Amino acid sequence: MESRVTGHTGLMALIGSPVEHSGSPAMYNYSFEKLGLDYVYVALDVKEHEVGDAIAAMRLFQMKGGNVTMPDKTAAAKYMDELSPAAEIIGAINTIVNDDGRLVGHITDGEGFVNNLRDYGIDVRGKKITVAGGGGAATAIQVQCALDGAEEISIFNKKDAFFERTLQTADKIRKAVEGVVVNVFDLDDVAKMTEEIRSSDIFANATIVGMKPMDGESVVKDLSAFHEGLVVADAVYNPQETLLLRQAKEAGCVCVPGKGMLLWQGVAAFKLFTGQDMPVQEVKEKFYS
Repeated sequence: MESRVTGHTGLMALIGSPVEHSGSPAMYNYSFEKLGLDYVYVALDVKEHEVGDAIAAMRLFQMKGGNVTMPDKTAAAKYMDELSPAAEIIGAINTIVNDDGRLVGHITDGEGFVNNLRDYGIDVRGKKITVAGGGGAATAIQVQCALDGAEEISIFNKKDAFFERTLQTADKIRKAVEGVVVNVFDLDDVAKMTEEIRSSDIFANATIVGMKPMDGESVVKDLSAFHEGLVVADAVYNPQETLLLRQAKEAGCVCVPGKGMLLWQGVAAFKLFTGQDMPVQEVKEKFYS
């Protein structure tokens, strides 16, 4: 790394909290080096109330771009000069591109989720999907699954200050995608969540439950919700096998870890940053095998 960092090297970064577990710096820096691109990518721990300062620093340092992870995705969208159509609907971003001083916010989480499932031979078309979470990643997953032909989506989110936003998102999805059924429920309603998962083809955890330091917890409280053939996908990627996935595997479910979602959303972001294709096969072999 030191041998290729010069006075001309461009800076990119991941912002969020926590970020010390992130595999993004290794993935992006490897790709930059393979393609001979003069950038370096770091992870910066930025709390939600610090997002405005971080975006101002991005402008000051003329950074080419960056990624945004939890819990900063919604706050970061407010500081953009422009939002992509998907980010506009969702109200959150995970990718920032500096276009000659104009910051454009994108969301690639949903694309990453769907392409990660495809890597496992799973198509969301015609399926019923239950999603835990109402934040940026969860909303991106819900929107992308609807756009890609999911038949029904049941969303579970806590009845907190953001619950109304989840209801609004569901309404936006219904208006944008004709015929899709979208339900919204309280995440703390264990009985209803169990019922919905039992009747689903795919269950996705898009909350921070399962991520360090919450790696001893699972968002599913009633294990009878799991059934053979159910696809259980976790957006959490560290640890790679969360408690949720271990429980699902024991119940005979098909398990899809979140590390692949990180890869595929990163593939899309890399293209936005650089205009070039990430060396996906090499990255998979080095970091995801």
